[in-house]
Amino acid sequence: MRFPTELVQPWIEPGSRVLDLGCGDGKLLHQLAKNIDIHGYGLEIDPYNITASIKQGINIVEQDLDKGLSNFADNSFDTVIMTQTLQAVRYPHLVLDEMLRVGKQCIVAFPNFGHWRCRWYLNTRGKMPISKFMPYTWYDTPNIHFCTVADFEVLTEEKHIELVNRRYVDHHNKSSSAARMWPNLFAVTAIYRITKE
Repeated sequence: MRFPTELVQPWIEPGSRVLDLGCGDGKLLHQLAKNIDIHGYGLEIDPYNITASIKQGINIVEQDLDKGLSNFADNSFDTVIMTQTLQAVRYPHLVLDEMLRVGKQCIVAFPNFGHWRCRWYLNTRGKMPISKFMPYTWYDTPNIHFCTVADFEVLTEEKHIELVNRRYVDHHNKSSSAARMWPNLFAVTAIYRITKE
């Protein structure tokens, strides 16, 4: 599922340097370059996605995020983005540290496993949820850390990370009043703009 550019574009300065971690097929970087003329770089590990990114004209590096970002200097990017990848890395807390080291600001988006449908599915069926949004079974899912809005906010507090902006959206990438009021229960996806305190 393609991550909608309009959810993060307002937080990114035109012409800035952007690093996309787990950039997939490169469509987000491609759209940002087209819309606001960013200078984008992507990191990806999947060979199919690397090929797709190259076809999009994306500058891409094959790299395992769990091994860190030591090939990038401190504050070498204006914005570091990670959409729908946080829950799939082995050490999310360390990846966040590295993001904040190499980026002046970071944007993180992840599926909220505290959403009421996930809870209902688990409570009524006694099995891990499978849906259009999360179409994997427990044994073949790339998601290894099931994070909720509450979990992420506790982690940012513990690590003294500043939450500059946040958006909570539904299946249609719209922000409902319920998701804004009770994000841990009603947000399908949580999107944060963060910096070091």
